[in-house]
Amino acid sequence: MKKILLTALVLLLGAGQAGAFAKDANDPVAIIEEATSHILEALESRREECIENPELLRNIVREDLMPLIDLNYSSRLILGKSGRGVSSEQLSDFSEAMSNVLINRYADGLLLFRSNEQFEVLPMKGKNTEKLTRVRTRIRLASGSFAPVDYAFHKTEEGWKAFDVTVEGISYVLTFRNQISPRVEADGIDKVTADIIAGNVSLNEQ
Repeated sequence: MKKILLTALVLLLGAGQAGAFAKDANDPVAIIEEATSHILEALESRREECIENPELLRNIVREDLMPLIDLNYSSRLILGKSGRGVSSEQLSDFSEAMSNVLINRYADGLLLFRSNEQFEVLPMKGKNTEKLTRVRTRIRLASGSFAPVDYAFHKTEEGWKAFDVTVEGISYVLTFRNQISPRVEADGIDKVTADIIAGNVSLNEQ
């Protein structure tokens, strides 16, 4: 699960590379499809530089992350009921802390990719709306088998934004909610945010 989630989030974070192509007129499928091709091209052009300077890779991911993911909405979902009464400033600080966790944890995973044959976008299925559209994909594992990965998007004033990744039926949002929400209820959002920034909160993918 951990390696697959890393793979899924790396591709999602890397989708920001397609920002020049994924305008509002494009649907989530187009965003994902364009992302998986352009991020690999961008990576190949700077691979050695990123290997020598990991912080450069993190900066690339940081710049590409913001345009694609609805961080505040995702954070609201992670906080769940414990986020009631949280101010917009507190939510912004928490979202920033969580984004840095993802950047620091998954940026190096970009180096795993050398071919878009690892990733396949599947035909749309079920009822999809502007409130929730799921893009189904699958990732080829080293064993030759496939792992299903779903990306959840919703339409915002700024266009389509992703807010969750579900790997083999396990949601990233729900996984982190189960670990973070109880801490917030016990210690408050400010302390939990400070602990995340300080690296005192260990978050697991499963």
